[in-house]
Amino acid sequence: MVHRLDLLVKVPMLLSHGTHFVSWGEQVATVKNSDSRVVTAELQVSSGDFQCCRFSPNGKFVAGGVGCAIYVWDITSLNPHLVETLVGHTEYIVSLTFSSSLISVSRDKTVKFWQINTTSTDLVTTDITSTPLSPSSIQSVNLQAKDGVVISSDLAGVVKIWDILTGLCKASFQTPAKGVTWRDAQLIKGRLITVWHADQGIHILDAGTGEFLHVVDAPEFGVTGLRISGDGSKVFCLTGKSIIVWLIQTGKVVGRVELYDFPSLDPLHMGGSKIWVSFQDSSTQGWDFGVLHSSPSKLSNTFPDRPRLNFVSGWGSSGPSMIRDTVTGTEIFHLVGRYGNPTKVQWDGQYLVAGYRSGEVLILDFNHAFLQ
Repeated sequence: MVHRLDLLVKVPMLLSHGTHFVSWGEQVATVKNSDSRVVTAELQVSSGDFQCCRFSPNGKFVAGGVGCAIYVWDITSLNPHLVETLVGHTEYIVSLTFSSSLISVSRDKTVKFWQINTTSTDLVTTDITSTPLSPSSIQSVNLQAKDGVVISSDLAGVVKIWDILTGLCKASFQTPAKGVTWRDAQLIKGRLITVWHADQGIHILDAGTGEFLHVVDAPEFGVTGLRISGDGSKVFCLTGKSIIVWLIQTGKVVGRVELYDFPSLDPLHMGGSKIWVSFQDSSTQGWDFGVLHSSPSKLSNTFPDRPRLNFVSGWGSSGPSMIRDTVTGTEIFHLVGRYGNPTKVQWDGQYLVAGYRSGEVLILDFNHAFLQ
């Protein structure tokens, strides 16, 4: 199951869209002009209380979650009026967002996708049929924002491609990597390449055709991370206090660096052949393995090599996983509740993708204006 939430708004009872904002409480939501504070629409329900409201991207509609139902009003006419009543959830709605459709998240643990302003009020699809739960714990997530997808891989060896905007599962593949802890998967020039560590080797497979490209020698023990490079050309392996790198095309070792401590893969997803690792003292370090015929070059820990906003994973019980401003030290956001302890995370400055033992994948879209 994929959940995609829009975190543009921090204040839960006030939502702005351009020159207007909507506030809500109990059975009334009020749309006002941001400058004059003149009321342009009052949206009322006969029973239940508003839990959330959301403007459509064009500002034409306001959707409100009231109990288990969604009400959609057209607010652009002289007489704002109700145009849709969407029923399908069994528990109250906790979040709404618009992308190519209206997306609702409910306490009934489902995400539903609705088509607005059509002749039918039937929901387009639900997570029950199009985004089924993976059968086991998520072991890797790969954020490919430029391609509009997230790729997950679970402990049962199932690799799934998710649409980053809608949360729909676009494709699913069974691979031999069952029960394997360290793995990754990425779309590379239209091919879904998956890698995993098992039996003293790194296995590189074309998941679409089932063809093994290479099996390269690797340490049997001490592996703590595995990742395909952002440009799809290399495989990074963390083992002991080292990073070892192979070319996917040839299976040849192209680089190795020795570290001062035992690392873990940093959640930051960089392009090209860059990799970042984190240490238990909360420090991070990056290397670029993309310079031909030369040793890996160490990257600066400051902008632009690394974004100012950094996702920090909690180590054991040391604290929550959070996004923090590296200059001021201010905490911007942290994962809490059932989503407080992801198994895998990637972060690119806009999207945060987290995988969980439940088999769920959470995609959070942070608007840059919100994070400034």
